[in-house]
Amino acid sequence: MAVSLLVLAATATAQTAPAIEDARQSSEYWQLGKEALAENAAKRPIYGTAKNVILFVGDGMGPTTVTAGRIYEGQHDGDDLPGVRNVLGFEGLPHLALSKTYNINVQVPDSAGTMTAITTGVKTDEGLINYMPGITRADCSTPAEKKITPLFALAETAGLATGVVSTARITHATPAATYAQVVDRDFESDTDVLGIADYPSADCADIATQLVDFPYGDGIELALGGGRRAFLRQDQTGPEGDSGRRTDRDLTAEWAAKPNHAVAMTKGEFEALPKAGVKVLGLFESSHMQYDLDRDDSAGGEPSLAEMTSYAIDNLSADPDGYMLVVEAGRIDHAHHEVNAAKAMGDTRAFDEAIKAALAKVDLRDTLVVVTADHGHVFTFSGYPTVDNDILGLADGVDAAGKPLPGPVMAGDGKPYTTLSYANGPSSPFFTTELVTRRDLTGVDTTDKDFHQDALVPAGSETHGGQDVAIYAGGPKAYLFDGTVEQSYIFHVMDESLALSRKVETAQRLGAARGRGR
Repeated sequence: MAVSLLVLAATATAQTAPAIEDARQSSEYWQLGKEALAENAAKRPIYGTAKNVILFVGDGMGPTTVTAGRIYEGQHDGDDLPGVRNVLGFEGLPHLALSKTYNINVQVPDSAGTMTAITTGVKTDEGLINYMPGITRADCSTPAEKKITPLFALAETAGLATGVVSTARITHATPAATYAQVVDRDFESDTDVLGIADYPSADCADIATQLVDFPYGDGIELALGGGRRAFLRQDQTGPEGDSGRRTDRDLTAEWAAKPNHAVAMTKGEFEALPKAGVKVLGLFESSHMQYDLDRDDSAGGEPSLAEMTSYAIDNLSADPDGYMLVVEAGRIDHAHHEVNAAKAMGDTRAFDEAIKAALAKVDLRDTLVVVTADHGHVFTFSGYPTVDNDILGLADGVDAAGKPLPGPVMAGDGKPYTTLSYANGPSSPFFTTELVTRRDLTGVDTTDKDFHQDALVPAGSETHGGQDVAIYAGGPKAYLFDGTVEQSYIFHVMDESLALSRKVETAQRLGAARGRGR
């Protein structure tokens, strides 16, 4: 009898329960979700070994920069969709992980320590490039056994072609970590070492010298970026009339004097380079290259990051044994230090264009592509702006009915504020013991490329942030990027994908055997 009553109760409930409403199925986002599910379900890991690896590093491109950069690109590229619906090129890569960016001695890292982790598999202290942690920075008497083999030394020993591209100085911390070993990231030319060491000390060779004198394999095939001053003597000048900083050697002349080597210093010279068969040193500025929003694209100006990346792939692809290419968008970081969100967004978009250009040229069945950042910044995205509000604009909002307000929202001090701002930096408000006086942005064009956002805590330069950053990847073994990992793990996946360590061991065995045969 009890069972019958339960059955009757269940039947009555079923008969009286309201029908499930299907309005959600008419939503565009419902359909987008179903499509994304189908795409992800169809993905299959690529288990083979890579012939090539391209590592893209957006210097300072933390999660907030990616989000704001996505919206910026969508709003500025003429798409009918809201900027929030945009998808950056690298966001289409199938595998994703998070990277813990701290250095061994600091929670908030610098680029020398982070890039050393990425390119060697070993975390170290801030300021050190390819040296073990715990040593004294700038101490040239540091024992040689504290050195860590650079990534390009392994790649060249394994028979791969190597190239590095950056919009920063090519001797700056991030690109330098691919080929140099220095106890201080600031040792870019011999003048930076004079007075610190008995120069030239073998253990304090400057970064530019180490690039030109690179002793592994047949040398680095390609280096494109800024930083001309570290390669020219003080009595020499570049195309813009800038003076060199060296006291000893003209490294550009030494590079050009080698067989099948070329130097380019302007966009015109860059465009005249043969696609292959030549090793190239491209130095397009005395210091860092221009921000993309300021870039001179005339024949005497600078190539874009996408143009340099495309050329590098064409050049390095001529090597039948494969290549290792590292591409850095170095000036995202610099714009953030200046609390200049517009230029940070412009260089993020230029970085994405370079990645799109690369993905159009390579086959992910034989090329591992990794996109990441070395660290983030104290860059914030706040307020409740409407979905179409300019990402660089003053924050607006909606009323109680959910309708757009007629103008910007006022902060507690009765003044408007930008959606993007910084936790510290040089544009800090004026503090007194009782109140904070913030500038009034009413009528100010905050979308101008030279506008500097507000910062909360006063600092001469905005600082890095300590947050995790994303790793995006596609190609052989890219599925190994999963979960939250130490930044040093990135090297190990590249190593596994290329079978790099095994190739190095084989090359060394063969070299030893040939030596014994003599």
